[in-house]
Amino acid sequence: MGIKNITLEVQQFGQYLLKDARHFQIFYLSLFLIYGVHFLNWDAEINRYIAITAACVGTQIGFSLYHKKSLSSIKSALISALGLCLLLKTNALWVGALAGFVAIASKFLIRYKGKHVFNPANLALIVCVSLTGEAWVSIGQWGTNTVQVYFFLAAALLVLLKVGRIDTSLGFLLAFAGLEFIRSVLYLEWEMDNFMHYLSNGTLLLFAFFMITDPITTPNHPRARILWSLLVGVVAFILTRWLQLYSAPIWALIVMSPLTPVFDKIWSGERFSWSVEKTTPNSLKISKS
Repeated sequence: MGIKNITLEVQQFGQYLLKDARHFQIFYLSLFLIYGVHFLNWDAEINRYIAITAACVGTQIGFSLYHKKSLSSIKSALISALGLCLLLKTNALWVGALAGFVAIASKFLIRYKGKHVFNPANLALIVCVSLTGEAWVSIGQWGTNTVQVYFFLAAALLVLLKVGRIDTSLGFLLAFAGLEFIRSVLYLEWEMDNFMHYLSNGTLLLFAFFMITDPITTPNHPRARILWSLLVGVVAFILTRWLQLYSAPIWALIVMSPLTPVFDKIWSGERFSWSVEKTTPNSLKISKS
């Protein structure tokens, strides 16, 4: 009986993990952070990670209690915190704390028809980089190792297939990579190696598979998501090549995010929610996070 009870408990825990794609995101983003610190020799800025995470989780708990929402939304706060730990660079702990607060507070304070408008981590990055003078996004910290690319893609696909936003990633990469291919390979006649080297940037892949795919801030209808993500890719390419802004995808997303309600109005679709009763994306129910 003891073994059977343990087996049943393991099965139930496994079913619980499979029901919510946030569990996959937390796991894989944590892996990326460990990979960066231990295999890419990043500085282990533990105090910055703690400041960001504490601000995200604390702000989420505060607003959830005030609005009488489920504390299960702490999972979303952890995803935002891990994203900021991976992308935000600063030597000031208060900037990390500010980023965590801005990311989570924006979900509750900047809303339209029940959806927050901006990707939390994306908005926090823009605010801290633009206003503090003590924050930046490191583009080259991941290197361009081929194994790393496969690692990103394999992990990302597992998450995206669960969330159902693979179309958003592919739309963005199609536009951004397609325009870059036309420019570098067809027009400038550079070697394909240069093109592939440019696209194997870890920050670009992290953005494409874990930021732009935020299901709450992307358009609801698949057709709208594809068009929207294509436009993000076009804007990112323009900012990169004409303004030499190499963190361009992050800026392109902040520009395009306010258009999500417009796309939702033109194309009506089922709104995503992290509250699930079954293990398939089509069974997702509406709730506020």
